[in-house]
Amino acid sequence: MIPAMRVSSLLLFAVLSTLQAKPIVGVGGIVHETNTFNPQKTTLKDFEAGIGGADGILRGQDLITRSVKANNTIAGFIEGASLSNYDLYPTMVAGPQTIGLVLDSAFETLTNELIERLKQAPKLDGILLFLHGTMVSESYQDADAEIVRRVRKAFGPRIPLVVVHDFHANITEDIVRNTTALLTYKECPHLDARQSGVLGAKIMGDILSGKVKPVQALVKPPMVLNILFHNTYAEPLKTLTDASKDLEKNPKVLAASVAGGYQYADIEAMGPAVVVVTNNDPALAKQEANRLAGMMWNMREDLKLKAPSPAEAVKIAMNNGKWPVSLMDAGDNIGGGSAGDSTYILAELLKQKAEGWAVVISDPAAVQTAIRAGVGGAFDMPIGGKTDNLHGDSVRVKGRVKGIHDGRFIETEARHGGGRYWDMGVSVVIEVEGSTPDMPNYVLITPKRVLPFSLNQLISVGIYPERMKILVAKGTIAPQAAYAPVSARIIIVDSGGVTAVNPARFEYKKIRKNLFGLN
Repeated sequence: MIPAMRVSSLLLFAVLSTLQAKPIVGVGGIVHETNTFNPQKTTLKDFEAGIGGADGILRGQDLITRSVKANNTIAGFIEGASLSNYDLYPTMVAGPQTIGLVLDSAFETLTNELIERLKQAPKLDGILLFLHGTMVSESYQDADAEIVRRVRKAFGPRIPLVVVHDFHANITEDIVRNTTALLTYKECPHLDARQSGVLGAKIMGDILSGKVKPVQALVKPPMVLNILFHNTYAEPLKTLTDASKDLEKNPKVLAASVAGGYQYADIEAMGPAVVVVTNNDPALAKQEANRLAGMMWNMREDLKLKAPSPAEAVKIAMNNGKWPVSLMDAGDNIGGGSAGDSTYILAELLKQKAEGWAVVISDPAAVQTAIRAGVGGAFDMPIGGKTDNLHGDSVRVKGRVKGIHDGRFIETEARHGGGRYWDMGVSVVIEVEGSTPDMPNYVLITPKRVLPFSLNQLISVGIYPERMKILVAKGTIAPQAAYAPVSARIIIVDSGGVTAVNPARFEYKKIRKNLFGLN
């Protein structure tokens, strides 16, 4: 049995909707970025937990209440529906979550609940879904397309179905065929999550009012667009991103999306894509999708993989002359499905006797040890490197417990993905041996793996980024929205792990053959 809204609430909603005579659009989603190289399978409990305290599963009115002040896609749906004068019927959004393959049991439970909740609504005039675009389950390489297929089967071929994907989506013909309109975030870091939701909701409104009849075209260039180059605010991708935005100024074009793809999924659809949605002009959609895809293909010689090792990166940061220098720990990219406990950079900071640095490590056992020691107590134990053998060995850290914190913080700015409310769990700050009042070295240890999308993660525990020399964020492009404003320099580090930037570290078995960028 799924948790249901009270019958009286449903009746009241139906009565009010009838009186207002507004269209009703169901809204929901299941959000998962699947790293198929991560051996840890994703369970239903993982979805419920979310990542780092971010909302796990929101149901019914909570979906609206928890999202309306955020800068995420659902907030954009809410805003867009209001602007287009139709009502939203909130069902559920599960996620975000990023680990390994989704267990069939979790996929079936969540998909069935989403569809049942949509069926609980008064007669729907349309459906808006937020699906990441990279979910892989045990049985389905393109689990997002399978969700859409089942929604189509449940509600028929005529109901408008608009889907918003993340920029990193691996898009297939199946999901394009079964959606009325598909669009993705344009920006990475994802500062346009809310705007993408607004656009999706606007397209839905124009469909319902009879203004538009969407048709769409998909083109997938035979290449891997390495995550190292996914910064849409810098070249070589900026020109292409700007071109997609300019295309939407054409009144015949409803949406133009350039998806960077997600290289950590060993599936046939892995790789970048272009989707162009026009108002009943299939030739224009195909023409412009081919043009944008051609621009991407022509930039391939500018996509040479160059990133320093952890040892090189720490040395560069120490000698930079202007600080802070932010090191992006690409191999332990939590947003890409990693463990959050890599020690490669931490080990080098200690080995090279760096000064004035801050690192975040997920290690529940170390948190408990520090709590038992209490504030001011001595700390001496190996931390990190405990999830698997891919992210380095545990590193001995000696120092004192500087603080114990409840781990909750809020991000009010539009950062990657637009999340607002965060909870790391009860976390501790260790002031590492050798620190001085002017040049402290800190390790923030959390019980949960936490997406490093907000500087308030550090500020909330008394670490002030602008006073540090070296900051380490476990990500690649996504954290830069938060870290760039305070950084004199950002360095992406070719560190080991399940999200390493070098594809040569992985064995692909299911992807298309001869993709440019794999070597």
